[in-house]
Amino acid sequence: MWISIHAEYVEPKIIPMEIPPNVTTHEMTSSIIWFDEDGILYSVPKPGKPPELSMDEIMVEMDKFKKLIGNKKVCMVSHANPNSRPPSKSERDTIAELINDVTKAMAIVTTSPVSRMIANLFFGLKPPPYPAKMFSNEKEAVDWIRQYNK
Repeated sequence: MWISIHAEYVEPKIIPMEIPPNVTTHEMTSSIIWFDEDGILYSVPKPGKPPELSMDEIMVEMDKFKKLIGNKKVCMVSHANPNSRPPSKSERDTIAELINDVTKAMAIVTTSPVSRMIANLFFGLKPPPYPAKMFSNEKEAVDWIRQYNK
């Protein structure tokens, strides 16, 4: 007699970074971003599944982002969205190229195995020219990113 066990994968509860009350936030299509007093950019995903954007929409979003940060590269602490899907090769190549223009260093915060897999895939197939590292909590991410925020 066979006993069947049904196991369902449950995504871990993600505790997003809290937006400090004294910062100016900027709403992007799938995230909310802000700068701390040292100029480090923080990004948290909006709740739910992020919208699928066309390449034209990605370009518009990146133009908006560039206007917000000014003509400079920034250090980013980004909370990964556990509901994201892996990007296609063309999306990955375009996004990687666009991010290179604005990123000094990137810390990605995630406790989600799926988000970790997507980030590893993204950075593994197209290693960035800037320092990038994943963390399971915001404090470690911020401590690490500060060394590049000079």
